[in-house]
Amino acid sequence: MISKNIHILLADDDLTDCLLFQEALEELPVTATLTIVHNGDQVTKLLTKKGNKLPDVLFLDINMPRKNGFATLGEIKRTKKLEELPVIIFSTSNELEAVKRVYSDAAHYYICKPANFLQLKKVIYEALSLLTKQKKSMPLKENFMITGNSILIPDSNEN
Repeated sequence: MISKNIHILLADDDLTDCLLFQEALEELPVTATLTIVHNGDQVTKLLTKKGNKLPDVLFLDINMPRKNGFATLGEIKRTKKLEELPVIIFSTSNELEAVKRVYSDAAHYYICKPANFLQLKKVIYEALSLLTKQKKSMPLKENFMITGNSILIPDSNEN
């Protein structure tokens, strides 16, 4: 079980996906604060605003208006203050070229948005579990894609 309070920033322009992410997060045995923005410009403004505390993790969609996830990720990783921020790509795309590109651009993990709600909960929980265990280290290429298939979500009623 994840014991610390996690501040999550979700950048996604699809309102339905944002709502599903929020609902999945609420059903997990984690304490989290979720902030949602809808484009890359909003991500950059929020992360670079003077006095703002950085989130523990950014879930970043690739296909967004104004500034897409590729450009946003590149900007984050080129900014000294933000380069250590764990970024998890959270996209409907499972194109190999996109996955390779964000891996080489130093994203921490890649999640292809699942269509199934239980699977969504699993990938979110797996991502948060991995980050709380090894926040600073980057995964090996073979561990870059998070599928949720290897994780069990503990019952939130357990002690």
